[in-house]
Amino acid sequence: MAATKRIPVSEGVWAAISELKHPGQTFDDPLSSMVEQEKKRRFIEDMDRIEAEGDFVELNVDVPDTDEPQGP
Repeated sequence: MAATKRIPVSEGVWAAISELKHPGQTFDDPLSSMVEQEKKRRFIEDMDRIEAEGDFVELNVDVPDTDEPQGP
C-alpha cells in the first residue's frame, strides 16, 4: 500500500468488518473485496437496465464458421 488513510466508521460498522476479516488480514482485505463485489453488482444492474430500456437492432455480420477445418 502506498498510503494509509483513516476512515471514521461507527463502532457497529467496525465490528461488522472485523467479523468479516480472517486472521492475519488487515481491514483493507475485506473492504477491497466488498468494493469489487459492489462494482460487479453495479455492472450487472447497468446491463439489466440497458437490456430492459434499450432499443436494439440486429447486426447482419458474415462470420466464417470456425468449427470446420480450414483447407491448406
